[in-house]
Amino acid sequence: MQRFFVLAILILLGWLTYRLSPILSPFLIAGILAYLGNPLVTRLQRHRIGRTWGTTLVFVLVILILAGIIMALLPVIRHQSLLFIEYLQKYVTLLQTQIIPQLSARIGIPLDSQSITHYATANAQKLAGWLGRSLQVALSSGSGLISSVLSVILVPVLGFYLLRDWPRLIARIAAFIPPHYLPLSQRLAGDADAMLMAFLRGQLLVMLALGTSYAIGLSIVGLQTAILVGLVAGLLSFVPYLGVVSGIAMASLAMYVQTGAFLPILWVLIVFGIGQILESMVFTPYLVGDRIGLHPVAVIFAVLAGGELFGFVGLLLALPVTAVLIALLRHAHGWYLQSPYYLGRGS
Repeated sequence: MQRFFVLAILILLGWLTYRLSPILSPFLIAGILAYLGNPLVTRLQRHRIGRTWGTTLVFVLVILILAGIIMALLPVIRHQSLLFIEYLQKYVTLLQTQIIPQLSARIGIPLDSQSITHYATANAQKLAGWLGRSLQVALSSGSGLISSVLSVILVPVLGFYLLRDWPRLIARIAAFIPPHYLPLSQRLAGDADAMLMAFLRGQLLVMLALGTSYAIGLSIVGLQTAILVGLVAGLLSFVPYLGVVSGIAMASLAMYVQTGAFLPILWVLIVFGIGQILESMVFTPYLVGDRIGLHPVAVIFAVLAGGELFGFVGLLLALPVTAVLIALLRHAHGWYLQSPYYLGRGS
């Protein structure tokens, strides 16, 4: 009977998450921020700084750092974004006047702009449907500009109160657990917490390191939109191969338009190749370590499944939930290896 009760609660929570996903985004982001900031506030408490004052100090420090980064990068990002848009327009012109005619002459197949336009028109309905679904997923966290602005305002407010009251919230959750299950629950929660914290911190540091490496490398080879490409590639690197593929596409296009030749694109490939080597041999081993163990296939599946089921909320929850499930499955695997069924002692 207890198992059915627990199963019913889990189904109810899943249903509520699905139904409330459009408004859960600021709460989830605030919860992640509070979770990441809790160890720092706890350390401040050890130095006889109250929880409220410690939370205030952490928030002020984070706001100052973010404000400094935004003030330093915003003019550069704005300039390079406009430059990249100009590159896109030039690339479309080159595609119509040079690339397509040359390719058509070499392969002997007519690829004029009219035939391409006809093909695009014939498939416009499929393209519109795909874009519509993508836009729905991208905008599922809000219903327009007002909700987006409200979310931005809510995140720091919710994060402050969650961070200040974090120990009290954890204690209230623990109070619902039956006493005879408390030691097991604490052990499972401890392992899940260690993996989740290592994953979140490590992933953020890897994204920062990759974005910085790409930006520096592309700047060295002379790409004028290096910081923009590095920023995009770093932010998208939380999904395996998405960041590097997007970065190579953007950088190659910009480099070709900038130089008018294909050979300099080789330097772009070298930069991203070095970045991948640094990620696999330096960044991931030292910043994340072997405590996570998330296979790239599992990461891609988790992100796609989370986005399909719960929209933007699912994208936020996919990897943290997967990391916690991996920790719990390791315990389940250990129990299975010790079970009478596995050892052949069952009837």
